[in-house]
Amino acid sequence: MDRIKRPRAEAWFRYAEELGLGPYYLDRASEQSQQHAEAEVVTPAVQVAAASAGAAASRVAQAAPASRPAPAQAFVPKVTGPSLFEERIENDTLDRIRADVGPNCTRCKLHKARTKIVFGVGNPKAQLVFVGEGPGRDEDEQGEPFVGRAGKLLTQMIEAMSLRREDVYICNVVKCRPPENRLPEKDEIAICSPFLYRQLAAIQPKVICCLGACAAQTLLETNQGISRFRGEWFDYRGSKLIATYHPAYLLRNPNAKGEVWKDLQKVMSVLGLQPKRR
Repeated sequence: MDRIKRPRAEAWFRYAEELGLGPYYLDRASEQSQQHAEAEVVTPAVQVAAASAGAAASRVAQAAPASRPAPAQAFVPKVTGPSLFEERIENDTLDRIRADVGPNCTRCKLHKARTKIVFGVGNPKAQLVFVGEGPGRDEDEQGEPFVGRAGKLLTQMIEAMSLRREDVYICNVVKCRPPENRLPEKDEIAICSPFLYRQLAAIQPKVICCLGACAAQTLLETNQGISRFRGEWFDYRGSKLIATYHPAYLLRNPNAKGEVWKDLQKVMSVLGLQPKRR
């Protein structure tokens, strides 16, 4: 297994253990070694009994007509729960997912410096979900996503689409603030992203708008830069997905606002919205 997929697989196994699933493998080497050791320990009495049994079996075989041996039965693993890689849980809800995250999550190293877990906010039946990368300082203090300068700009973007923050759902790939607002690392994303997948599955939005490369790369499972696919439509498990620049990027590069507005107009077209009149 390569170094990129290994952290995600390890995170899935830890996640499955929390749900009470498994085991997912058998230690066949130990099992075979034990059987081999047991076969080697034979007492004289057992040898005599085996010889007698062999002779008796030989006489029976000569007297009885030949018959075909019974076919060996194939080993079928017993399924005890949902698939390890299945993010959709029947009758899942945002409240249940929040409870599974817990108020004091310590699954990854991000918990060491965080103040509050930032789960998500908005309409649980929203047609539009915005996904960012992770909380910043203001979000960490208030426990709500996109409430700082970038959050205020996102609110303006939402209102320009003739919507309110209460009409959409807003969340992040990771639920705790990375130190110094750095990008989440691969192991942190692998551990926390299953909760994001469950959030999207529970909401089942019509459109998912990824804000920045981290969110888009996580959901599309790609390492390509956002400029390669920004503004294009993708299918994500029944929802339409589009990626655009993060509001924090727009604060540093105001000239890119026009490109983002074009992307949001595509979203509005799918949702049947008209831009807010000034």
